[in-house]
This record gives sequence, structure tokens and C-alpha cells, in this order.
Amino acid sequence: MRIEDVGPKAGSQKRRRRIGRGISAGQGASGGFGMRGQKSRSGRPTRPGFEGGQLPLYRRLPKLKHFTVINRKEYTVINVSKLAELDAKSQVTLESLMEAGIVTSNDGPLKILGDGELSVALDVHAAAFTASAKTKIEAAGGTATVVTRAAASDAEAAE
Repeated sequence: MRIEDVGPKAGSQKRRRRIGRGISAGQGASGGFGMRGQKSRSGRPTRPGFEGGQLPLYRRLPKLKHFTVINRKEYTVINVSKLAELDAKSQVTLESLMEAGIVTSNDGPLKILGDGELSVALDVHAAAFTASAKTKIEAAGGTATVVTRAAASDAEAAE
């Protein structure tokens, strides 16, 4: 078998309709488009959204500026200044912050923001850090470790 021998399966392709080519063609005279009018002319369909001259819907609606992110990540956020209250060399996680009463609700993974000053060396485990927060934690002699969801669930299983 060669490439030129390959063809479509028998009966899979139909002839195209030849509109307005005589009675015997089956679509003669007005070609199934009725009598006169815009919908019977060649190049007939109006553009998408055309409403017969009425101001179309896409022009009636206000132009929206900001579209919401569909699957937005929600974080439990805390500033570096709040971490200054903790003891030196302590391990900071979302659970430890909730036990200490610094964070009252779990709104998702922990994110550390860089507002304020930090003078205590801490071992911080969070899902995300801002660049300024990471530099402030490391400048104070601590470590900033990014924890993924899988790693967090493994740590919970180990306990």
C-alpha cells in the first residue's frame, strides 16, 4: 500500500449543496431561502451580535475593568512585626501561631509579609514569603522555609 492509494472511506464524504443551480439540483429558484429579504441574499448571515440596527448587547453593557481570578489562592497572612513577640530559635508554623494566639483563624496556607522589624532569630515554615519578609528573617539570623501542601500533609501524618 502506498500513500496515493489511501482515500476516504466509501460514503463518508458527501457532495456539497449547489444552491440556485436549477430545479433538478433540488435547490433551484430561491434555493430554500424563501422569498426576498436580507436573509435570502448572498453573503447573507449578519455579523455576530447584530440585532437589526438596535444597539447590540455587547455595546449596551458597561465595560468592566477588573476581572476576578477564578481559583484565587487564599492565605492566612501575618507581618514580620508580629513574629518579633516570639521566643528566639522557636519554630514558626501556622499551628504554632494559632496556639500562641497571634493568628486566630486558619484562612488557608500561611504567608509572611514584610511590614515591620524583626530582631529575633526564628525558624519560619510558611507556604509563601514576600521578598522583604524573607530578607528580614534571614538578616535576623533565622531561616525562611517554603512549605508545600504535600510536605505539610506529610508532616502532619508523621506526628
